[in-house]
Formats: sequence, C-alpha cells, structure tokens
Amino acid sequence: MQAVRHVVCAMSGGVDSSVAALLLKRRGYQVTGVFMKNWDSLDEHGLCTADKDYEDAFKVCCKLDIPFHQVSYVKEYWLEVFSNMLNEYHRGRTPNPDILCNKHIKFNHLYHYAIGTLGADALATGHYARTSQEDEEVFLQHYTQQPRGLFRNRFEVRNAVKLLQGADCLKDQTFFLSQIPQDALKKTLFPLGELTKDYVKKIAAEAGFHHVLKRKESMGICFIGERNFEKFILEYLEPQPGNLVSIEDGRIMGTHKGWFLFTLGQRARIGGQRDAWFVVDKDITTGDVFVAPSTNHGALFRDTIRTDRVHWITEEPPAELVQNGMMECYFRFQHQMPLVSCTLTLNQDGSVWVRLATPVRAPTPGQFAVFYKSDECLGSGKIVRLGPSMYTLQQGNQQNLATSVSAETEYNVKPTT
Repeated sequence: MQAVRHVVCAMSGGVDSSVAALLLKRRGYQVTGVFMKNWDSLDEHGLCTADKDYEDAFKVCCKLDIPFHQVSYVKEYWLEVFSNMLNEYHRGRTPNPDILCNKHIKFNHLYHYAIGTLGADALATGHYARTSQEDEEVFLQHYTQQPRGLFRNRFEVRNAVKLLQGADCLKDQTFFLSQIPQDALKKTLFPLGELTKDYVKKIAAEAGFHHVLKRKESMGICFIGERNFEKFILEYLEPQPGNLVSIEDGRIMGTHKGWFLFTLGQRARIGGQRDAWFVVDKDITTGDVFVAPSTNHGALFRDTIRTDRVHWITEEPPAELVQNGMMECYFRFQHQMPLVSCTLTLNQDGSVWVRLATPVRAPTPGQFAVFYKSDECLGSGKIVRLGPSMYTLQQGNQQNLATSVSAETEYNVKPTT
C-alpha cells in the first residue's frame, strides 16, 4: 500500500490558500499549513496585519483539522527583498517586491523548510498557475538541498518542468512566479491552476470559510500591506528635493521631495495646474522629474528595452535564442497587461534587448520583463535600460527634416552678383 503523500501548503489567511489546502485534503494528502511572517511592524492604524492574517489562517487549519506552523522570515525578507527594494527606489527604479518575495522567500526559504525540515513530499501554494506535470510526477522529483550556482551544468539531463498560465486568464499569476527556481517548481503543486476565482469563492463559501471571504484582495506591497506610499518610503529614504520639469520646453512646473516617490506613467500632482501632468522620465543626477501634459504623451511610449541577465525557467537560455541569437515571443511588464509580440536579441552577458512590435506605455526600469510562448511562462529579466521614446524619435525626425530642408534651400539659392 502506497504511503500517504505529505504536502505543505503555504497559508496566507486569504481565500486562495485556504481553498488550496481544502482541495489537497480532499485529494487524500496529509496536509500541513505553514504561515510565513515576513514583516513585523505596525501599519498606519497601529495594527499588525500579520497577526490578523495568522488568525485567519489558523482558523482555516483548525476547521480542516490539519497541523499548523508559523515560520518567521522577517530577517530574510529585510535582507533579500526589502533592502533590495529600497536600493532600487534610490537608484530611480520601480521594483517589484512580489516577484522577489516569491523567488527568495516562498520558493527558497519556505520551500527548503517544507521539504528539508518538515519532510514533505511537495510544497503547495494558492497561485493561479499550472505546470507541465501531474501530482504524482511532483512527488517523484528528487529534492536538491544545496542551492545551485549561477550557471547550470550544460551536460545535465534536466527534464525541466514548464510553468504554464492558469486556466483563469484574468487571475493568472505566472507573472509573479517568473523568477521561480526550477528545483522548487518541480516539487510544487498549484491546486487552483485549473479553476476560476469565482469557483474558488464558491468552494470557500460551501466549506464555511466565511471569515476569509470577507477579506479584501491584497493590493499593497508584498507582506507589508496597503500604506501611504510617500509616508512609508520617507521613513527609510532621506528626502531628495528636486524639480518637476516639462519634457516639452524645460519649464519648472513644481517641486518634489524625491525622485523615488514617482514611477513612470503616474499622475504628477502639480499645484495650480488645471490639466493633469504625468511622469515620463527621471534624472537622479540632477533630481529632475520630467512630466508631460497628457496620459498618452509620446514621451511615455517606447518600443525597445534592455534587461539584466534573464532567469529562464526551463532552458537557460532557450535553444532557439542561442542558435539564432534572436527569438520571437510575447512580453508584459505588468500583471494582467495584454501580451505584446516582441523579438529578443541575446547579449553575451545573458541579458536581452527586447524589440516590441508596438510601443507600450511607461515601461519602467526596475520592473520585470516577463516572456511567454503560447501558455508557457519562459522567465523574466529586470528592465535596466530604455530605448528612446516615441517623442524623442519624433523630435529627432523633425530636426532632421528641418536640417534637410534648410540645406536644400541653401543649395537652391543663387548667389547675387
């Protein structure tokens, strides 16, 4: 008789992880719920949201009659996610802590705790995502305790597992999993991968998980929660006053407390202006934040970006990209934004140039360029450089045209005698 498989389910106190644990138990697995505490400060109302999350997760595990553990990764989160986030903001970028948290905390520290310490056969989460393997294949995968180096053994027979989009295209969360290590993916179950959010809520209601159904969807910084962003960041970064400058004529439109308080594409609230202005660029050497008088201004649109070294989930890098130096696929840099056709060009350092079929609004350094083919998430790389904006190209074309006309006029004027 086959032993009952032991699965550790990451519990957040929300409806998705709660239903994931329920479905795992219904499949006959021995389930253990584990709650991660990654942040221990009070919010703006003097409440520790982690305590409420813990209570909600504990109630679900009691209702399911499964063991419940809490692990603290406060130190790890600070060193590997939050410090990185602050550094990126200070460099003028806009980081994505959710992707980094999955990479460094959930699918690293929690993964090794679940498999290595608790002896589980698999880790499970409430993400809306799928993989290319069945449950039993997950249980048969070998657990690698020691983390690998930056480069893999090119002669290794990997039998890599693919990360696939969830069936609910509106809730698909592969974007946030685009930096997941292959070793962890091989040992991970996604019980909600084939379900829609509405059906998950229906399951939760039928199971009596009313307390988690009342919770709002989390929209804040990963494990920190919803905050007044400016007030929160200024607790950790010194103000760096500067000017809000018109990208069109160089006029000073106002002042600000720090370039790190702005991200490309957001509305810049400028006193005394009737019309809305939007952030289109930043210069951290001067402290200037450039703004434009339209949400669809050409200075916001670009069709070329460069990433840092790309993390490829299955192949590193894909054979097609290695052989041809180029590869066509799809791109997004925000969760739920429509996929855009693109062509990747591989650089020697593992980074890529991304040429988009159509310009996109406000691609932002620090965000992740996530790549797809069909329903497979290939991986991602952090955006570190932007090509010229459509506005810059248009200005250049107009200048070239004016120079050309001037030269032609000068050539056609006959000298007087």
